[in-house]
Amino acid sequence: MLAFERVEKRYGETDALRGVTFDVPGGEIFGLLGPNGAGKSTLIRILMDIIRQDAGTVRVFGEPRRREHLDRLGYLPEERGLYTKLKVIDVLAYFGALKGLTRADARRRGLEWLERVELPHVAAWRVDRLSKGMSQKVQIAGALLADPELCILDEPTTGLDPVNVRLVQDLLLERRRSGRTTILSTHHMNQVEALCDRVALIHKGQLLVYGAVDEVRRRHSLPEVIVHAQAPLPAVPMAVAMTPESERVTRVRLAPGADAADLLVALVAAGARIDRFEPTLAPMEDIFLRVVGEARS
Repeated sequence: MLAFERVEKRYGETDALRGVTFDVPGGEIFGLLGPNGAGKSTLIRILMDIIRQDAGTVRVFGEPRRREHLDRLGYLPEERGLYTKLKVIDVLAYFGALKGLTRADARRRGLEWLERVELPHVAAWRVDRLSKGMSQKVQIAGALLADPELCILDEPTTGLDPVNVRLVQDLLLERRRSGRTTILSTHHMNQVEALCDRVALIHKGQLLVYGAVDEVRRRHSLPEVIVHAQAPLPAVPMAVAMTPESERVTRVRLAPGADAADLLVALVAAGARIDRFEPTLAPMEDIFLRVVGEARS
């Protein structure tokens, strides 16, 4: 669906992107991660042809990105903005027309999307009557109403309450079920775990992490196992640390080169009566903090 190939961008003396290369497969929700100033917005603006890269190639739909591709892309920028003196439905119809829809079709889809984001009653309101959360949902509707094959959403749930966060998540999952592709740029790691199939983590213009979410969590998790047992665990050579978390639960850190299966065999051989044995996966937030922290050191 999308490929960045050795993309570079420089602002004066600052390298915003340094040879960034990764693919976004079709039909996925893809997480674009990184701290503030990492280069995510620059990468998105290059994709949307707002700015041009200094080197490298952007491929969309299997070919070098062209202006004509933009009709098939949707974009919710981090910097929000609606025409405040216009009616909500007129703004949505205008957004649809920009993507090549007829006036009638754009208006019809605008009304349908107001229903989907639970705001049908604001169609005739002027935009400046909307609350912040309402405005956010109207802009999400504007980004999605033309059913773009690829849509880039930059922090789409910022400022929304939990009910509306769930509504937006459901819309993204619906897009995935229909074979559409969504790039989700966010700092909310719980949403990444809940929604994303694959992630790329950028820091200081460089790609640090890329892959399927489960694989990234396995690759970057500490070698630890949670053991539920009927008594304190015996010492075994492949465990370098045993930290009790409750009377019957112990967190075990594996020695370098040891694996969880070896630990289980050794514990049972040493007489441990184990009820449950779980290798741990670090949450994405811990991985984000660790990877970025190591890159800064």
